[in-house]
Amino acid sequence: MNSPVRLLALSLCASLFLLAGRPPAALSQNLAAAEGPAYDEADEALYRQRFERLADPASGIGLPFYDTLQDVAGANPPQALVMAKMPRVSPDALEEAMEYAAKTNSTALLIWQDGLIQAARYFGDATAVTALVSQSLAKPLSVIAVGRAIQEGHFASLDESAANYFHEWRDTPKAAIRVRHFLDMRSGLLRQAPGTGIDDVLNRVYLHPRHDEILINEYPLVGKPGSRYDYANANSELVAPLIERATGEQYEDWVAEEVLKPLGAAGGQVWMNREGGTAHAGCCWLLPAETWLRLAILLINDGMAGGRRLLPEGFVREMSTATPQNPHAGMGVYVAGDYIRGRGAANPELPVGRTLHGEPYLADDLFLFDGNSNQVIYIVPSAGLVVARLGNRPPAGTEWDNAYLINTLLRGLDDEIRSGLRPQPLPAQD
Repeated sequence: MNSPVRLLALSLCASLFLLAGRPPAALSQNLAAAEGPAYDEADEALYRQRFERLADPASGIGLPFYDTLQDVAGANPPQALVMAKMPRVSPDALEEAMEYAAKTNSTALLIWQDGLIQAARYFGDATAVTALVSQSLAKPLSVIAVGRAIQEGHFASLDESAANYFHEWRDTPKAAIRVRHFLDMRSGLLRQAPGTGIDDVLNRVYLHPRHDEILINEYPLVGKPGSRYDYANANSELVAPLIERATGEQYEDWVAEEVLKPLGAAGGQVWMNREGGTAHAGCCWLLPAETWLRLAILLINDGMAGGRRLLPEGFVREMSTATPQNPHAGMGVYVAGDYIRGRGAANPELPVGRTLHGEPYLADDLFLFDGNSNQVIYIVPSAGLVVARLGNRPPAGTEWDNAYLINTLLRGLDDEIRSGLRPQPLPAQD
């Protein structure tokens, strides 16, 4: 526990969106660290060490390893997922999906449909128990953690003011931020962009051993909460201290006891900002592929697991419903919406960070977890289908197509299921 672990291409989750370029000039003044409290020299020294590990702070590639990992318990033992004796996905579709996963540097591909694993394959040295770096798959986990807290009565609702827990924000413009705004990226907090230097607040909220304090006390509000969608890791990172203040539990313990164990899921590790400090919630979790799959299964089952309601009734519907400010983003997940060939996590008006969608999804109710390195978990309620792909970015010269894998598998389902699917609509023509 808490020993250095060498990892490939670690990054602040979905940090490819750091490549979005500079924010508008009116916001540039907010990029330098705001005047805040002085931190202990030991904390500043650790921050400098982490910063120096970044080969290029603006690249989005991130740290080569996490220096403070905390074990996170799961079910002991994890519940076994049942394999289908006769898969309902055609052999040709399964073979094509596995070939695509193999050639795109995948680590794991899991295909689940109507309660049964249709196929599972691990690549390289990975196995079913390997804790995998998951990038922004941590973001829907943070949303589920909030849903559990609402179900258990720790939040009044998604529309409660975050200032009820971040008392520092009372009687300030940040008091207008609601809990839901962290989850759907509409908080008005500074959007993600390249960190320019050691004093940049964007680097400090990633690397500093007091990153939670910097988030609460220094991270700038640049817009009216609820009025605009802007991808920012800060939104998800704030969920950890929010949960801790609302529940009185450490974030990693809340996830272990209230999410992983009730799901029968294996635990893993999470990066802590310092020994005895605060876990990262927007990135930096290491969990087996099956654990991520189980989180998606919880959502396709409307927040129910083992006959027990873990998430409030209607919560999954809210998660998977787009906001007016972004027709392709819900709370921690992305939704089908109208077909666009290139789309990503940034505000739709920003021509950056876009991922290829070679054709419309074959199911308009599809929603998905999506993290850096094209790590994706597709959820298709109308087909009872969940598909998890974890791994690294495809090799140079191979472009990831975010529609190819899931459409291949949807085409491989039997006629009865396919007849009930409605394809993703094309955008209305002017």
